[in-house]
Order: sequence, then C-alpha cells, then structure tokens
Amino acid sequence: MKTCHILDLGLIDYAEAWALQKRIVAARKADAMEDVLLLCEHPHVITLGRNGKREHLLASERVLRQRGVEFHATDRGGDITYHGPGQIVGYPILNLAEIRRDVVWYVRTLEEAMIRATAEFGIEVGREAGKTGIWARTASGAAEKLAAIGVHISRWVTSHGFAYNVSTDLRYFDLIVPCGISDRKPASLEKLLDRRVERAEAAPRIVRHFGGVFSLEMRETARDEFFERLEHAEAFAAVPA
Repeated sequence: MKTCHILDLGLIDYAEAWALQKRIVAARKADAMEDVLLLCEHPHVITLGRNGKREHLLASERVLRQRGVEFHATDRGGDITYHGPGQIVGYPILNLAEIRRDVVWYVRTLEEAMIRATAEFGIEVGREAGKTGIWARTASGAAEKLAAIGVHISRWVTSHGFAYNVSTDLRYFDLIVPCGISDRKPASLEKLLDRRVERAEAAPRIVRHFGGVFSLEMRETARDEFFERLEHAEAFAAVPA
C-alpha cells in the first residue's frame, strides 16, 4: 500500500494552512513527497469557492469584524462555507494519477470515508442527489448537512478538502447561505447525538476510513519530522533535472 502521512496542525489560521498546502502540492507534483492528509481547526472564517456567489455572504464586513470572522476567496470548488472551532478540517494532498484519475469518484470517496466514520456513532448519514457532502436525516425527516466538501485538483494533485462538524457552533452558518443551499440546515455530531463530543473522538475514525477507502497506509508524522521532510522535498524539487 502507498503511504499517506498525517499531520495534525491543531488550531491554525486559514491563510497559513493554505500557504502550507501550496508548498506540499508543489512537492507532490515534483514527486518529491508522498501523499499527505493535513488535519486542523480554523479560527472563525468564511471561505468562498471559485464558482461561489458573493451574495451568499449575508453579513456585512462590519458584522464579520464584530463576530471575529475572517473572509477568504479561494480557488477550491463549491460555493461558500464556514470553518471554526469544533470542526475537523481535512486537506488531502494526493496524486490521483497514482490512485484513479476521476474527480467525481474522488469526491464520492471522500464522502464515503465520512459516512463510514459517522456510522460508528450509530448515526445514519448519506448523500443527497445533486449535492456534495454528507447529510443526516432528522426526526422531522429533513436532511441536515454534517460535512461539506470543496476541492481543487491541478495536474491530478488534490488540495483543499472537507469540513466535518463535531462540536461546531452552528449559529455562525447564519452568516451565509451554506454551500449556496438555502433550504437546508447544518448539523453537528453534538446536535445529532445530543451529548458532548470531543474532536479527538471523531478524527481517528475519519483517518482510518480515509485510509481504507483510498487504500492508503496512514502514517502519523511528528511535526518536526514532517517539516524536515518537506524542506528536503523542496530542495530536491529545486534541483534542475
């Protein structure tokens, strides 16, 4: 099995995580580094995908400042979404040329990893036709979104990824039309289970099923070791052929 390195960045600003993704993507394109799954949380931030509609941001700049929420336009797919504490954000940087050259399959497989992880909590989630992400059926029968997906692929190397709500403060989604869908509400594990859920309860499940669906050997890498690997990869990639 191919190796995928896991690095948990903890709480990190969105811009810093994006800059790190770009470094890893460049190294992966040069075949100087193996596949990587970055896990993190972000301080309150709203991001807009490259095809998103600015009118789906419902709050003014003044309101965003008052609530301590940043805003970033990005190059990922999808529309608008929110990231914040209590959420597992995953940024897989994979070379799909070595796995399967199929963008739709890749998105569906990300969904499958989170569906399987959620099932371990006794929650039945699934897909909604024509929509990305994973959805939970509530007692009223309405579907609520537990996880969102927005990806970017260049020369078959992936970036951006998924956001899975564990103990997220769902009131922040009121600042936007989440993913451009006005008739659906967000969900979290805490809301669905009606109990406190720690991020550490869900992250290992997602990692395990991520490795399973992509047939990758998931290897947790210490921060110092990871950045040493990255620096060596960048030095290798900079050497003329």
